[in-house]
Formats: sequence, structure tokens, C-alpha cells
Amino acid sequence: MSLVFTSVIKIDDNNRWFIELSDTSDGRVEICKNMQEYKEKFEKLGEDYGGNVDEVRWSQDENVPAYHIDEIRQEMAKLQVEVEQKQGRPLMEDTK
Repeated sequence: MSLVFTSVIKIDDNNRWFIELSDTSDGRVEICKNMQEYKEKFEKLGEDYGGNVDEVRWSQDENVPAYHIDEIRQEMAKLQVEVEQKQGRPLMEDTK
């Protein structure tokens, strides 16, 4: 059985984005108000599985504006660089 987390980008009543992070195997749900919080909660959920998450399925609610998606992508890129530098290797291997 593969371990799958879902990450759904949503908007609150103040038009601020947040990510609803869910562990599909046990139904736990975490609300993340920024990417640092997402990283910390993702790692915490993943600890139960030795950090071995097979897949993260991303989606967004229909009412999420494109500028919020762009902001999240930029924040994710920064986190990716940080993690890659810490690990000393790319997170995504080039399959070419």
C-alpha cells in the first residue's frame, strides 16, 4: 500500500490562502497557514511512516485566485532549495 497525502489549497473568509493537508491512510487533517507551517506539519505526519510518503496529490478549490497559486509556487520553490541544500541532493531525480 502506498502512502498518499493530499494538499488542497483553499481561501478563508479574509481571502487568505491556506492548505488543508490530509493523511489519506488515517484521515488526519492539518491546516497550514503558510509554507513553513506546511513543511513542519508534513514532516510531523510523515514521521509515523519513517518519512516515506509515496505521493502528494495537490488540488485547489475553484475560488482560489491565480495570484495565490503563484505565491504558493514561489514559496514551495524556496523550500525545495532549502531541503535540497540540507540533503545535498535534488528532491526530484531527472528521469531523462
